[in-house]
Amino acid sequence: MKKYLLTLILLLAVMAAGAQDKKKFSPEKFNEAMEGYIQKKAELTQQEADKVFPLLREMHKKQRAIYRKVHEMAKNKPADEAGCVAMIEEYDKVNIELKQIEKCYHKKMMQEVSASKVYEIIKAEYKFHRHWMKGAQQPKDKRR
Repeated sequence: MKKYLLTLILLLAVMAAGAQDKKKFSPEKFNEAMEGYIQKKAELTQQEADKVFPLLREMHKKQRAIYRKVHEMAKNKPADEAGCVAMIEEYDKVNIELKQIEKCYHKKMMQEVSASKVYEIIKAEYKFHRHWMKGAQQPKDKRR
């Protein structure tokens, strides 16, 4: 009886450890899922995807560097009103920088594919991120 109980506990422990490994975030899987979703929703051909996704990845890389700044800013609360004003101004500056990066890369993308495709890419990426943040791994295929 003790052998069976020990085997059952060991089996449950292995299953629990395996379940935890599946929940680890993988940037590669995330990007793969996002690009697949965008390609499908924006109805990109493989040639279009091959032109646009390197630009999208480059844009995200630059944005991540700025998001790290925002993350560091959020860790520190200024001690006084003047510090708060300075932090808010820096936060606004960083957000403008993010939008300028987006604008630059959207222009680059429009040189590769039509504006309507870029619009669909933007919309699909937004939708993908919203669903991802809500806890779903893949957005449901609802067309608007």
